[in-house]
Amino acid sequence: MASQYLPVLMVLAIAVVTAAVLLGLAALVGQRNRSTSALKRETYESGMPLLDRGWKRIPVKFYIVALVFVVLDVEVAFLYPWAITYRELLAEQALTVLWDMLAFIAFIAFAYIYLWKQGIFDWGRRKPPRSSLSDRGDQ
Repeated sequence: MASQYLPVLMVLAIAVVTAAVLLGLAALVGQRNRSTSALKRETYESGMPLLDRGWKRIPVKFYIVALVFVVLDVEVAFLYPWAITYRELLAEQALTVLWDMLAFIAFIAFAYIYLWKQGIFDWGRRKPPRSSLSDRGDQ
């Protein structure tokens, strides 16, 4: 039983030794004289002076879209193995496998539609609805 894990332990040991050697070489050969003058610490952006601050507040919408992307990406990660083994599973368990995956896809689709209706994917500002009174030519 322990012999099964021997190759994994060897690779892990090689990775740890390699990381230690690289960190040791960086400490020995790396740059030691670090200037602390204000000019050296200034941010360099393609030879041009900075136009504004480097640290800006990022809208939460970016993070929400990133999380939605991760969720939908994980869906594909679950869908791929099912698609690969679908024929074998279909022969063993009749249509149960198909209905299970269709329910999973429907659940994710409903979540996607809900997020779409909530405006998660709308990047621009929403325009106020036009009043029906202003559209009429006769007043």
